[in-house]
Amino acid sequence: MSQLINHHPASFRDPSGFIYEKDGTIYRFVSDNYSQDYDLLMKSGLADDLLKKKLLLPFTDLSENHTGRSDWYKTLQPQQLPFLSYAWEWSFEQLKDAALTTLNICRQALHKGMILKDATPSNIQLVDGKYKLIDTLSFETYIEGESWIAYRQFCECFLNPLLIAVYTGMEVHKLILSYPDGVPAAVTSKLLPFKTKLNASVYLHVHLQAKMAGKQSTEQKQTTRKITKKNIEQILENLHSCISNLLLPSQSTTWNNYYSETILSESYFLEKKKLVSSILGSIEYSSVLDLGANEGEFSLLCKNEAMVISTDFDSDCINRFYKRIKEEKRTNIYPSVIDLTYPSPSMGWMNEERPAFFSRTKVDVCMALALIHHLAIAKNITFEQLAAFLASVCKVLIIEFVPKSDPKVAVMLQWRKDIFNNYDEETFEEAFAKLFELEKKMNAQGSERTMYVYRKK
Repeated sequence: MSQLINHHPASFRDPSGFIYEKDGTIYRFVSDNYSQDYDLLMKSGLADDLLKKKLLLPFTDLSENHTGRSDWYKTLQPQQLPFLSYAWEWSFEQLKDAALTTLNICRQALHKGMILKDATPSNIQLVDGKYKLIDTLSFETYIEGESWIAYRQFCECFLNPLLIAVYTGMEVHKLILSYPDGVPAAVTSKLLPFKTKLNASVYLHVHLQAKMAGKQSTEQKQTTRKITKKNIEQILENLHSCISNLLLPSQSTTWNNYYSETILSESYFLEKKKLVSSILGSIEYSSVLDLGANEGEFSLLCKNEAMVISTDFDSDCINRFYKRIKEEKRTNIYPSVIDLTYPSPSMGWMNEERPAFFSRTKVDVCMALALIHHLAIAKNITFEQLAAFLASVCKVLIIEFVPKSDPKVAVMLQWRKDIFNNYDEETFEEAFAKLFELEKKMNAQGSERTMYVYRKK
C-alpha cells in the first residue's frame, strides 16, 4: 500500500505520526521514532488519568499496520468524531474552555514526566459536551531545564484573542480567522489599552513578550538561564488563573434579545415550539443543522440521540447558548458561529487542511426558522439560490416562510427600497418544488407565517 493512501491532508507536519482514513474509519499512524514517548504516555499512567478526567479523546491500540510502512510502531483507532469544528467558528466561552482544557492537560502531563509539545485549538474538539485533546501524539518527555516549547503558541492561539475580545470588544472567531496561527504578542500589545500593562499577568504574557520579541529580532541574544519544572508549573498556574477570570462585558444586540424583545408574541413562540416539536417527532433523523439558531431554543427540541449543529452569525447568541448547554449537560449539540453569507472557507495548504464548513456539514434534517427573509431581503439571495443551497446540506427541510406583511419584514424594508417583487409565497413554493417534495404545509398560529416540511427529491 502506498504511504500516502488515505492520508489526511492536515496531518503532515508531525514526524511522530499522522491521521488517515480506511474504509470510512479514522486511524492514527504512530511512527517508531515516537515509540519512547508513546510508551511513557501509556506506562506512566498519564493516558489513563486524562481519559478518566475526560480530557483526552478515547482510543484503541491496534496491532494492524494498514500502511505497510517500515517505520510503523502502533495503530490507534480514536473515538470517531461526529463533527469537526475550528476555532474560527467558536464563541468566546468555547475558546476559553478549550484554553483551560489545554492548560489542565499540560499540568497533568508534567506530573507524569511529560509535557505538551504543541498547544493549538486544532488539537482540541468538543466531544460529548466537553473539550478534549484529540491529538494523542502531542506529548513528549519533559527534560529538566528546558522551557515549555509550546508557550508562545498557546499565548498566541488562546490567551491573546481572549484578551483582545475582553478589552476591545473584537470577536474571537474573527480574530482567529485573520490570524489562524495565532495573534502575535506585538499585535496584541498594540491593541490592548495601556491599563493592561498594570496587570501583572497580561504584562508578563503579552507586553513583555512583545518587547522581548523585538529585541531578539535585532540582537539575537540567547539566554542560558535554566527553566525549572517549578517555573513551568507557575507559568501554567498563572495562565490558568488569568484566563479563568476573563469575562466578556455584558452587551445587548438585536439578536441576543430576539426571544424576549423581537418575536411577534409569547403565544406565537409557544405555538411554534409545539409545531416544530410535532414535526421532529414525526420523522426519523440522526443529525440536524439549525441555521440561524439564535440562542438555540429550537435546537433544544431535537432528540438527545441526534447530533445537532446550531449556527448563528451572532457570536454573543452562540456564546449564551454554549453556556446554557453546558449547564444543562446537553452533550449532543455543537454551537457554531457561522455567517451563512460568509461561511468558513477551506483553509491551509492548498486549501485542503481545513475543509469549508458546508463541505463537512451534511445532515438528515435542516431547520431554517424565521431565516429566509433575512437572506432574501437583507442579502438579496433568490429563492432558487436558497433552495439549491439547502438541498446541498440536508434530506429533510423544515423552513418557515415569512411574508412581506410580517412586522419584521416591514421593519427591514423601512430603510431601503422594496425591489423584491417576487418575494411571495407562490414564487417561494415554485422555487423549492424544483428540488424538494412538499410533505406538510402548516400555518404558525399567532402570525401570518407558514411552516413547510420538504423532502429532497
